[in-house]
Amino acid sequence: MKILLIEPYYSGSHKQWADGFKNHSRYEIKILSLKGQFWKWRMHGGAVTIASKFNKMRWVPDIILCTDMMDLTVFISLSREKIKDIPIALYFHENQLSYPWKPDDRDIKHKRDMHYSFINFSSALAADKVLFNSKFHMNNFIENLKRFLKSFPDNREIEKVNQIKNKSKVLYLGLNLKKFDQLEIKTNNKPTLLWNHRWEYDKNPGLFFNTLKKLKENNIDFKLVVVGENFNRAPSIFDEARKIFNDNIIHWGYAKTFDEYADNLWKSNILPVTSIQDFFGISIMEAIYCNNLPILPYRLSYKELVPKRFKELVFYENDQSFYQKVCWAINNYSKIELSPLKTNAKRFDWNIMAPTYDDFFYDLI
Repeated sequence: MKILLIEPYYSGSHKQWADGFKNHSRYEIKILSLKGQFWKWRMHGGAVTIASKFNKMRWVPDIILCTDMMDLTVFISLSREKIKDIPIALYFHENQLSYPWKPDDRDIKHKRDMHYSFINFSSALAADKVLFNSKFHMNNFIENLKRFLKSFPDNREIEKVNQIKNKSKVLYLGLNLKKFDQLEIKTNNKPTLLWNHRWEYDKNPGLFFNTLKKLKENNIDFKLVVVGENFNRAPSIFDEARKIFNDNIIHWGYAKTFDEYADNLWKSNILPVTSIQDFFGISIMEAIYCNNLPILPYRLSYKELVPKRFKELVFYENDQSFYQKVCWAINNYSKIELSPLKTNAKRFDWNIMAPTYDDFFYDLI
């Protein structure tokens, strides 16, 4: 079988997912991509460029798999002669219906933010199958889509929501977790807190660093590792925190290589998570695999990624219980058997997920 994987935002986790599936699938996969930048322009114009590239290809796939960063309706209209009856699956890494916007985003000011949501809606309508990276994400999209369509003056097409729901399926992300094994080392016996997410507002760095300030004020000793993608407009609290926690820091800043990133995960012990948005949780599964004790909010996708039997150990309900959980973890992390959590994370490794993907696409045709 031949699969064309279209990724208009070929960077970061999108790139890792595309490459991972290609490298672990039993099928022949070609990736058609654009550089991972200017996400709004990718959603507006990326389909035109992708269609042009696709139409020049002599290679004809059996299936097309594209992601949510492309306007699928435009791609289909510009490639209809070549596509013919090739089935198309649309994979949602995230969606613009429920992704929290930055308060200072200029598109909100100019009331232009609804168009990106409509691209997601029309693309889902056009696809033969709609895939989501978690149950939370799928349910979240369906519920927000109902509210979104009701905001229009007439011809709201609410019944289209059920059409999309009936062709939707959860296909969890595949992760290259075994790659971490070659760098496994635990030489650090001091309680070390880890931040390994994007330096963005939706990961709620305010709660994270304010909690650490409280620890410091109460003379609770800890070390700190801060990695993750650092964008040009990262929240100012990161600059403030670097000064405040200068004596606690083991590592600060983007890890330029996988080896550096993995080394910092293995050096850490505790993963306090404060995110207000997460459709899956790649960084969390990676940290858990590297024997970090997660402290997670009881919401988002985390409730399905970490089994209920770990609820008392892992989850918190509010800011106060978050602080209490972090304090408890600092005092007790070395006594906890983390192998069951790691075993749970292993189910997302590509060695397990790739056959699941392959079986799905085999059934699709």
